[in-house]
Amino acid sequence: MAFRRRTKSYPLFSQEFVIHNHADIGFCVVLCVLIGLMFERSPGALSPVLEGVVGKTHVTAVALGATRSSASKVTAKTAFLFILPQYNISVPTADGETVHYHYGPKDLVTILFYVFITIILHAVVQEYILDKISKRLHLSKVKHSKFNESGQLVIFHLSSVIWCFYVVVTEGYLTNPRSLWEDYPHVYLPFQVKFFYLCQLAYWLHALPELYFQKVRKEEIPRQLQYICLYLVHIAGAYLLNLSRLGLILLLLQYSTEFLFHMARLFYFADENNEKLFNAWAAVFGITRLFILTLAVLAIGFGLARMENQAFDPEKGNFNTLLCRLCVLLLVCAAQAWLMWRFIHSQLRHWREYWNEQSAKRRVPAAPRLPARLIKRESGYHENGVVKAENGTSPRTKKLKSP
Repeated sequence: MAFRRRTKSYPLFSQEFVIHNHADIGFCVVLCVLIGLMFERSPGALSPVLEGVVGKTHVTAVALGATRSSASKVTAKTAFLFILPQYNISVPTADGETVHYHYGPKDLVTILFYVFITIILHAVVQEYILDKISKRLHLSKVKHSKFNESGQLVIFHLSSVIWCFYVVVTEGYLTNPRSLWEDYPHVYLPFQVKFFYLCQLAYWLHALPELYFQKVRKEEIPRQLQYICLYLVHIAGAYLLNLSRLGLILLLLQYSTEFLFHMARLFYFADENNEKLFNAWAAVFGITRLFILTLAVLAIGFGLARMENQAFDPEKGNFNTLLCRLCVLLLVCAAQAWLMWRFIHSQLRHWREYWNEQSAKRRVPAAPRLPARLIKRESGYHENGVVKAENGTSPRTKKLKSP
């Protein structure tokens, strides 16, 4: 019978302990918040034991019930602050009233809660999916790190594309491009739009501590920090500047391209001869950059510039001024130009390596054929390596056997 291998124990709250148990720690935090939802009661509710008390203890029971119910109400209210989006407001419509949301400082608490949720999901995907696949592929340390990165991002980008596409279609942003800049500022957001942005910010914020938890190599940290910070700046900028509709369309385009890229990397790690998806991604990448720049210039440079309300009013969420529009356009164009420059640089490097390999194969001379060995036949012929005379006798003298 094989005994189970004992897992190495680490000192409590040490560095290795936190790294190996960070998902469990996050689960405990989430569980504490969820337990807070179980104590919600009405302000005047009493426990069954206190309801049966009469006579002299009736006043005491009422006081205890009120104290407990108020404490339970505070607990549930605090738990909802972590779980649900805040700053809801009823907006009258033709059919009645709809609930919309705007942003505020309490969103940071909600984002923090979903950071812990994302850390737990990250660990589940890593342990039950990616680790099992990577063991079968027998990858090196460098490829193993990139495989884990692409595996996590493939799942995230795929789910984000589906979710974002659903939001864009149901809200009508895709069929009506003028809605990207009409009625600006878009201060009040539907529930699914605000929740989508909170989850996106939570995911990219969770990617920062994951660099430490996953023990990413020092050579890979600057590259990953670059795109994490780019996503945070663009998503937070669209959310805070009330450009949420334009941000949804741009994220849909960007995530679709990134999903194709990381899927191509996974297929490449499985089979190094499979590079067809990289060619498809290279074609889609340039088209996506063109679409993003076109939509940004159309919505910000032309759409918002023609709006009547162009006063800087942060209290009302209006940032439609010439300076703000130029800053946003400059940020978007600079990011797209930087991504395009990196893409061209990497493609030229790959092509250079490919042509160097091809030229090296051509320079290798073919092995010369050895000329056939000429055998001079003075008389007779060869048979089994022995020269025999024409009459079939061997030129060697026979040894006489001794009597």
